[in-house]
Amino acid sequence: MATISAHPARVRRSRKTQSATEQRGWLFVAPFAVVFALVFLAPLLYSLYLSLFRDQLVGGNALVGLSNYVTAFTDPQFWDGFGRVFLFLIIQVPIMLVLALAAALAIDSARLHASGFYRIVIFLPYAVPAVVAVLMWGYIYGDRFGLTGNINDLFGFPLLAPFTPEWMLLSIGNIVTWEFVGYNMLIFYSALKTIPGELYEAASIDGAGAWRQIFSIKIPAVRGAIVIATIFSIIGSFQLFNEPNILKPLAPNVITTYYTPNMYAYNLSFAGQQYNYAATIAIIMGLITAIIAYVVQLRGSRQEIR
Repeated sequence: MATISAHPARVRRSRKTQSATEQRGWLFVAPFAVVFALVFLAPLLYSLYLSLFRDQLVGGNALVGLSNYVTAFTDPQFWDGFGRVFLFLIIQVPIMLVLALAAALAIDSARLHASGFYRIVIFLPYAVPAVVAVLMWGYIYGDRFGLTGNINDLFGFPLLAPFTPEWMLLSIGNIVTWEFVGYNMLIFYSALKTIPGELYEAASIDGAGAWRQIFSIKIPAVRGAIVIATIFSIIGSFQLFNEPNILKPLAPNVITTYYTPNMYAYNLSFAGQQYNYAATIAIIMGLITAIIAYVVQLRGSRQEIR
């Protein structure tokens, strides 16, 4: 039985073409790889390196291994801030995502007139710079100079007190919700627009009403978008920094330097000159955030498979 073998010259040309294609591929990837290494991998590795050292009075910057991590896990200020952002996460994120989903469903429905106008209006707060948004809400919350103060003067007693310890986290949650409802609404709305129209026609023929279509077609179809938005919101909650840091001058007795873990790491580094311990806090928060985000993604993927 005769065998047919490829011509050696043809094989060499094929290998050269494959090699040239791989080289061009690396050239396309190289700019991203360089930026990724400089802005992500290098700071991460440097932070990990810093967390293994401690600046001591005797001996200078000495290698202490995991001692900083042991200190962090027994640090009441760190856990106070972590508990605060975790409470913020389990309360604010569901409210924000439900509002965003309701807005996306309303805009996607054919019963809402001028849906494009409402889509822009709801998304507009996200276009406002975060610093400007917090300053604006800080003025609204002011009990001496803002809208809150005017309302309290109208009723003759402190009806609203956004800057008290009991209401501060809720006040910050209101700002974050106002900022990011439109962003998450756009994610959900984009997912809704990918649903084939034939599904709605088949559901209508079977007698499914509007509410039945929402719970049987639309919400299952945007489950992947809900998982993505939840992961982004979890990361944002654990990174809470701008809002409390900007509001701190307005409520210095309420917002402490360790109000959130990010504020704690920032103040340890830039105010306390404790770069090693600040890097340790940052590494721990990064790991916790990654684990929780991974669990949410895993559960969301399993539900999609079902």
